[in-house]
Amino acid sequence: MRTAWLVSCGRLPFGEAWTLQKALLAARQAGAVPDTVLLLEHPPVITLGRAARAGNVLVAREMLAARGIEMFQIERGGDVTYHGPGQLVGYPIIDLTVLDEDVVRYVRTLEAALIETLAAWRIAAVRLRGYPGVWVGGAKVAAIGVAVKRRVTMHGFALNVDPDLAAFDLINPCGLGRPVTSVARLLGRPVALDDARAAAAEALAGALGLRWETRTMDDLRRALAAAPEHDTAAAPVPPQVGGRR
Repeated sequence: MRTAWLVSCGRLPFGEAWTLQKALLAARQAGAVPDTVLLLEHPPVITLGRAARAGNVLVAREMLAARGIEMFQIERGGDVTYHGPGQLVGYPIIDLTVLDEDVVRYVRTLEAALIETLAAWRIAAVRLRGYPGVWVGGAKVAAIGVAVKRRVTMHGFALNVDPDLAAFDLINPCGLGRPVTSVARLLGRPVALDDARAAAAEALAGALGLRWETRTMDDLRRALAAAPEHDTAAAPVPPQVGGRR
């Protein structure tokens, strides 16, 4: 069992988290830090992966900005995704050689961990063949989108714990035209993000064969001080990306 760092980052703007991921990616590639998993939530933001189509953002960029919702074009796989408060986001920065550099196997492993997380509430979640993520009754409860650079992973998963599901009306989630749900909706009651964080950490450790060492953001900053140079620019999505209702 490998030792890995587990960092609870609280609520972190997407641009800051993206910059942190890229710094950790470079440090992990250089062997300056061990495998690391960031668990956090974001203020409202829409991200577009490599397969994103403009028509899957259903409102104008200006309308999003007026509501305080940022938008970023990023390097993960997949289409368009919404993140916001009440959603548990996980960013594993791990050396994929432990899974023979098999990206499909890695995605299946993340799905298995999320299915196990939901089992803590006796929610029977499943995979759907051809549709990455985790599903309950035909509705998506967790999204997965990853990137791998020189054997090291970044980006990861988003589990809808108790977010404002109306925010997903701004997009066609993952370009699938399928509904989304949350742990809170499935249980019919509020659910604390701290409870989901603990359940997800336990499930991820089991699925990935990790033993956690808890670290703080200050610990990360000290570890990254000697990291190799990296590109920390978080690029906002160009104005032309994004359709109008």
